[in-house]
Amino acid sequence: MFTFKQFIIHQDRCAMKVGTDGVILGAWAPIDHHPQRILDIGAGTGLIALMLAQRSDAQEIDAVELDENTYEQCVENFEISPWGDRLFCYHADIRELADDPEEPYDLIVANPPYFSEDTLPYNPSRALARNNELLPFKDLLEAVQILLAQEGKFAVIIPFKEEENFVGLAQKLELFPQIITRVKGNATSEIKRSLLCFSKKNSLKETHELILEKKRHYYTDQFKELVREFYLETHLK
Repeated sequence: MFTFKQFIIHQDRCAMKVGTDGVILGAWAPIDHHPQRILDIGAGTGLIALMLAQRSDAQEIDAVELDENTYEQCVENFEISPWGDRLFCYHADIRELADDPEEPYDLIVANPPYFSEDTLPYNPSRALARNNELLPFKDLLEAVQILLAQEGKFAVIIPFKEEENFVGLAQKLELFPQIITRVKGNATSEIKRSLLCFSKKNSLKETHELILEKKRHYYTDQFKELVREFYLETHLK
């Protein structure tokens, strides 16, 4: 179990547990356009959807999760949260939703599978959750193109090494980067992750940097400010 300031995450049946990537994306995803319909692709524990429920006044926050055990736990986490009436999880593949689209979404978020090396992690269920062969970036982006409103935004976190390829695939589908925030573990480490925000408008993009730690387990003011509304004080040194 992981306790945040306003909600609790149970994760004993989820292959992928609460992690820094999900927390960063949930806190970073732009909501300045006041989205009323939000979609979380590959919801896992439901963390990102719950963070967006806390941050926004969106009336409808949908999630989609393929793994049955994870889906069931996500639903339970939604139900025990303060925003259960605004949250709904589909047990489905995102490609199924894209094949039969309804009203488009103002904001779509995804912390997609990213482990694509030949050798998968030892834990089979964790391997499936991380292996992007199950949801290639091209398939993810094609679904987003269909499901995203014309004025909507799509926020995603991926390994930095995949950034150029991901942006190239997105632009072919007329999804254009608006904000790029590159994440480093500390000031001297290599860039680890890319936070990307896309829209259907080809406008000037902003580029930023986010540094997580001053030293091991001691976080930067920048990171603490980003997650302050979620992490308990005991989690932030």
